[in-house]
Amino acid sequence: MNLENKIPFDELGLIIPSYVKEYTYENQKEIYEYLKQLDTLEKKAFNIAQNHLGTSFHIGRSNGFKDWIKKKEEKS
Repeated sequence: MNLENKIPFDELGLIIPSYVKEYTYENQKEIYEYLKQLDTLEKKAFNIAQNHLGTSFHIGRSNGFKDWIKKKEEKS
């Protein structure tokens, strides 16, 4: 099964690191949901972080993603 076709990352207008494609479908879906809700300024910050940190940047370890997960879990 080709997960890349299941999650429409290209609709986000962001450069998605290649390692995300290696994640499970559930993890990719969470990352997609997180990135989809970012506003314009947050998207710029995301792109800057990727450009400056390169391969050491991981969405799942970012403070923004961790905070988003925490808030999501609190709502549940």
